[in-house]
Amino acid sequence: MENFKKEKVTAQTLMSRLAALALTAALALGLVGCDTSSIVPGGSGGVMPNPAASQTGTTPSDGQDAAFQMHFIDVGQALSVLVECDGQFMLYDGGNVDDGSLVVSYLQSQGVEQLEYVFCSHAHEDHVGGLAAALACFPACHVYSPVTEASTKCFKDFVKYTQQQNLQVEVPAAGTQWALGSATVTMLGPVAQYDDTNDTSIVLRIDYGATSFLLTGDMEADAERDLVNSGANLKVDVLQVGHHGSSTSTSYVFLNAVLPKMGIISCGVNNKYGHPHEETLSILRDAGVDVYRTDLLGTITVSSDGQNYTVATEHFATDAELNPTDPAASSAAQQAYIGNVNSKKFHLPSCPNLPAEKNQIIFSSYDEAVAAGYSPCSSCIK
Repeated sequence: MENFKKEKVTAQTLMSRLAALALTAALALGLVGCDTSSIVPGGSGGVMPNPAASQTGTTPSDGQDAAFQMHFIDVGQALSVLVECDGQFMLYDGGNVDDGSLVVSYLQSQGVEQLEYVFCSHAHEDHVGGLAAALACFPACHVYSPVTEASTKCFKDFVKYTQQQNLQVEVPAAGTQWALGSATVTMLGPVAQYDDTNDTSIVLRIDYGATSFLLTGDMEADAERDLVNSGANLKVDVLQVGHHGSSTSTSYVFLNAVLPKMGIISCGVNNKYGHPHEETLSILRDAGVDVYRTDLLGTITVSSDGQNYTVATEHFATDAELNPTDPAASSAAQQAYIGNVNSKKFHLPSCPNLPAEKNQIIFSSYDEAVAAGYSPCSSCIK
């Protein structure tokens, strides 16, 4: 896994969902007007550093002051993504009902006061559940979903709090574009009607300068195939891996069309579904995709300056932990490390700067050395 800046997410004290809902009436009276006239065409994608960028040799910023950020909020076995560009915000899914207060708190910590767009990717609770709390606390300009009705209470609450803002849930069509600051959001799918709710997931492509991102919800193989056959521009830098890394998604034909550099999986620690599945991790490995997972890394933030992008995570995990199907990563994970009890640095056995034998301590893994308070030698461990 490439070196990346580890950034601890700071969040305000979690508020209760009931307190969030109590704000609804006051917010409904003070909704801010929204400009919907600014719609621009889409852009192009590349890799990190991005060879498609008009400027070469640029150094990615640390991301803290980037004009564009995408936050994959750690909501366990669910999905919630906050997108920010030029001070404007968009929310794609809100996790489960019980995640509502966490999502609200995280949005507040990021300075959100208004949501330009709220997307419910599809009507399952682990995607729509927390959106009612978000809509109770933040005025929105537009609210979108692939359907306007569903039998579950969580979806009915989503509709209820949309209507309390004098808005209606809108069903957008493939090809629709929206401006989010200077970024462009394009709806690519679904391109057909499906009985499987997962396949109805709204698929969004987001372009910011020469960097590009794809949100897929829980889209599965049938809808993936139809989307590829539609001729949509799918090649992006960063892919939200479908259905929490389930083997029902991320088919070879789809991944071959997307060719991302990075795949982000939102899933829960030791979840009962076994996500992400080994089949999916193997496909991502074969395609050379760097895997990032919320179950191991916590909230993941991707920042872009329009040319390159950087990644910040709450926690650290090794390549072998993130994708244990990678033989190279597994081999590295089993590598012994030699620590210096005086400098508190640890080294590969091949390092020319090994301490004297009397000052050595052996660690069986990178994680063991870090847990013991040692830091990696910058010369031999990259």
